[in-house]
Amino acid sequence: MSVSSATPGITPFSIRSERVLIVASSLVVLTILSIVSFLLIREHTSARQEATRAANNIVQLIDADVLRNVELYQLSLQGLISATKRDDMEDVSPTIRHLALFDRSTAAPYKGEILLLDKHGDVIADSASIEPRKGNYADREYFKPHVHDPSLGMKISRPFRSRGAEQDWRISFSHRLSNERGEFLGVAEAAMRLSYFSQLFKSLNIGHGGSVNLVSSDGFLLAQEPPLAEDLIGKDFSKRANFMRILREGNGSFTSVSSLDQAQRLYTFSQVGDLPLIVVVALSSDEVFASWKRTALLVSGATGALCIGLLWLTWLLRHELRRRHHAERELAQLASVDSLTGLANRRTLDETLQQEWLRAQRSGQPLSVMMIDADHFKAFNDRHGHQSGDEALRTLAQLIGRHVRRPADLAARYGGEEFSVVLPETTTAGAFTMAQNVREAVEQLPPARDGDAPMTVSIGIATWAQGPYGDLEQLMFAADKALYQAKASGRNRVVCAM
Repeated sequence: MSVSSATPGITPFSIRSERVLIVASSLVVLTILSIVSFLLIREHTSARQEATRAANNIVQLIDADVLRNVELYQLSLQGLISATKRDDMEDVSPTIRHLALFDRSTAAPYKGEILLLDKHGDVIADSASIEPRKGNYADREYFKPHVHDPSLGMKISRPFRSRGAEQDWRISFSHRLSNERGEFLGVAEAAMRLSYFSQLFKSLNIGHGGSVNLVSSDGFLLAQEPPLAEDLIGKDFSKRANFMRILREGNGSFTSVSSLDQAQRLYTFSQVGDLPLIVVVALSSDEVFASWKRTALLVSGATGALCIGLLWLTWLLRHELRRRHHAERELAQLASVDSLTGLANRRTLDETLQQEWLRAQRSGQPLSVMMIDADHFKAFNDRHGHQSGDEALRTLAQLIGRHVRRPADLAARYGGEEFSVVLPETTTAGAFTMAQNVREAVEQLPPARDGDAPMTVSIGIATWAQGPYGDLEQLMFAADKALYQAKASGRNRVVCAM
């Protein structure tokens, strides 16, 4: 190979360095992204857990308050039922009888009237007046279920509007009255105004976009604050996906999209004791995760800028490494090339000879060396000057380089007007053929000046083929000796060492 024909490029070391740099930078970026993602996910989970705990606290507060008031209603009904069973109630005045029947009803807040209905649904006692009102409530939902079901216990009705002047929404707590034989005698009923729940829910801080709801165990909405839409109280939500899950599980927490306004909310819910009531706190996801979103946006932006900056620096460093490797390769090539002729210099020749000699020793393949010397060059140089002499050497080097075509072969300037060609895996015959071609080609070069004789070269060849030379120095000495034999024999000829 002629060094002057080698193409500068990126060395395998440069490629490995670039790959290591890219892989390392990519791993760093992935690590940063993984850590930041993990922290953001953990903070998101923490925000959700904190909101769930806050919602659970609200649910427990509502549960406790509702249970306390429901117990008051139950005590009122139990007192009413116990009083009706007394035998001496018929002998007292209406005022005393009224006080005895409803003495436990005064403590219940937001209470409506407490009524005692006979088996036909007619009012026989009324907490609102000593003289019972005229009316029949046999069509009410709190009356009909007790007629045929002695085991029902206290029943909480669906929301209904009162028949009074207020026309407000209420729910009813009712108990069946039976005689010793279990026969139906009537119903004791106490009404609670749903404004109680609205007032209770208004005192709670649930943030923007949230709501507190009370639903019956069969899916009817009893109260909601703030109202998400008009005319929802008393509606049946048992067929809606979110409420189906709430009714099925009774207690828990989940995130879902509301069917009312398509907003995403965090639902936390719990049954109120053993009552057929479920409290649902629905917190707005935007409100719950607002702080997290601001933090995530800030952290993501900073992380993105950091990763982009790191990748940009990696690109710059890769570019600089490539530039440096190119420069190093160019410097290495300049250090290995003879500046005048463009062929390999003496240092490169010595290194190549050593490598090929060791390779030939291992493989047993032949190794040939050609020594080429320009004939009468000193006289030519003295006659035409150093500039013409340098030009003649460049022409001779180009011609030799054109005949050295195999990648493993090397043409080099040995010194002065002398050149050397290293021919791995080449026999004496092959080297001789190439030498003759070089000699003839040189002889055919046009003279430098009119009247000058053609340029000629003398060539000596030595070949190691598992002998006879014991080391590289002997091989080179044999090639040099053959060169001088060619010169002594009249020049312009090829001589092979024996």
